[in-house]
Amino acid sequence: MKKKIPLAKPYFNNHELKEIKKVLDSGWVSQGPKVKEFEDKVATYLGAPYVVSVCNCTAALHLSLLSLGISKGDEVLVADYTYPATGHSVVYCGATPRFVDIDKKTYNIDPEIISKKITKKTKAIIPVHTFGQPADMSPIMEIAQKYNLKVVEDAACAFGAKYHSKFAGLIGDIGCFSFHARKGITTGEGGMVVTKDKDTADLIRRLSVFGIKTAWAREKKTRSFEVPIFTDIGYNYKMSDIIAAVGIAQLPKLELIIKKKQQLAKYWDEKITEIDTIKKPYVSKNVRHIFQSYVALLDKKIDRNKLIWELNNRGIQTQIGTYSSCIQPVYHTKHDCNNSIEIYNRAIALPMFYELKEDEIDNAIFHLKKIIKG
Repeated sequence: MKKKIPLAKPYFNNHELKEIKKVLDSGWVSQGPKVKEFEDKVATYLGAPYVVSVCNCTAALHLSLLSLGISKGDEVLVADYTYPATGHSVVYCGATPRFVDIDKKTYNIDPEIISKKITKKTKAIIPVHTFGQPADMSPIMEIAQKYNLKVVEDAACAFGAKYHSKFAGLIGDIGCFSFHARKGITTGEGGMVVTKDKDTADLIRRLSVFGIKTAWAREKKTRSFEVPIFTDIGYNYKMSDIIAAVGIAQLPKLELIIKKKQQLAKYWDEKITEIDTIKKPYVSKNVRHIFQSYVALLDKKIDRNKLIWELNNRGIQTQIGTYSSCIQPVYHTKHDCNNSIEIYNRAIALPMFYELKEDEIDNAIFHLKKIIKG
């Protein structure tokens, strides 16, 4: 059955087509001037000292950890309630992810548990700004300073979100963003790294292009021809100019999209209160929640997976929130994040996108009531 109300939908218009045409007409479609332009615009928006574009946020996390020297034998503390890309990025480095339980209200890592997980092998912490709500970064940074740990913010869902007055991603040592199709603004796929340290940024950029200078950086040299030298074991994680062109067109829409999603979230909140077996998402007072997703919590007696199936059959696309990492077989880890496991089993992501209409939310609420009552 064709989806009448999708879970998410990117907001595109002719601006994206115009920017892509410029790239196609130029003939430079791999990483080049448009990537540099996109990075500069993001740096200006965030006030970020150094910005590096990559192909996705998983690559951003992987390279960030490598740049900090994370390797075999090390441990990295990871918020348990997250898409497994977060934990995978640690494994890619040969290190071990140690999952930390969450606060059931915010869905974010619980700072009070972090210290209990630290061992002599712990080298870094990855807090996740879940669904666009920043984690409680002040105590996290205090713990990191006390134990001499690095902090890599998984801000995949939080481009434009704020903790107090600071943008998410700019509080820790490194921040990683995603421009996946379900994010605030999208390039289809795509990611970005932000940092305050030039050497870190330079290393991440080299690692994203096989361990050499980018082709565009070499192209700009005017005095002599330069044969690239491979200085590191790098990866093919670079962003293309086609993707960057979409990002350039999307960026001016970001604040408009955030404002609209916040309005839609308020409307969802009002309607959700009509169903006593569904709890609206909690929003901390000290954050700017951008609602990458609107994730509500179902009563324990509701079969979440069955509800998702029934809504889908009625033309309303929903999804789970995200995953409890500690129970994923790939990690072979102890199942000790009880809050995360519970939220994983009870959370439901409801439709949330810029062009969503209030009457579509009304329709979804109507069917939620009917299914739950039945």
